[in-house]
Amino acid sequence: MNIEIFHLIEGAKQADGLAVIIDVFRAFSMECWLYSLGAKEIRPVGSVEETFAWKQKDPDCILVGERHGRRIDGCDLGNSPSSIDPDLIRGKRIIHTTSAGTQGIVNAVHAEEIVTGSFVNAKAIADYIRKKCPDKVSLVCMGKEGLAQAEEDELCAVYLKALLIGEEMPDIDNRLKTLRTGGGKHFFDPSLREVFPEKDFWMCIDRDRFDFVLQVRRDRDGLISVPV
Repeated sequence: MNIEIFHLIEGAKQADGLAVIIDVFRAFSMECWLYSLGAKEIRPVGSVEETFAWKQKDPDCILVGERHGRRIDGCDLGNSPSSIDPDLIRGKRIIHTTSAGTQGIVNAVHAEEIVTGSFVNAKAIADYIRKKCPDKVSLVCMGKEGLAQAEEDELCAVYLKALLIGEEMPDIDNRLKTLRTGGGKHFFDPSLREVFPEKDFWMCIDRDRFDFVLQVRRDRDGLISVPV
């Protein structure tokens, strides 16, 4: 396999082959947690307008959205896995828009296949890719709002590449924990606790918790993240 690492929204536009769109804090960790807690389906969308338009088509759908980390006014939930109410989302269609992760999906227009990337299902992602054995793998680190690199997404790309080529990363758990003073330090800032709860940090670095991959497909209603 030819494995290449790309960065931010421009990187998503360049990605080809099988693209892994990585957003550790928090979009694609969030989607895994949503499915694990009972969501029926998740539809990633790019714009706020498209998000709210879904309420006209499906009044029972749950809107999950953030901009600059904060819940979008009018959305049922922000992008915080620790805020998920299983009773609210169980059996429901989720419409999901974020500043980075879902922007990567909608901009990966040259990819032959798209899967989401996070630590919570990293081993499952690597196993899935190895079984498919594509000629090209594009690991896209979406970073901060798709505009600036983020340590956690870069680390996830390095970890996924190591898994794909069979290299050991015995220090991965220590490196994840050190994110609390690096890429994840905002989760430990008391002044930001309402937007970035500390529990989100630990939920997003819970490595290999889930054994499924989220494959992004397109149907007549748009994009959908499907657990595989």
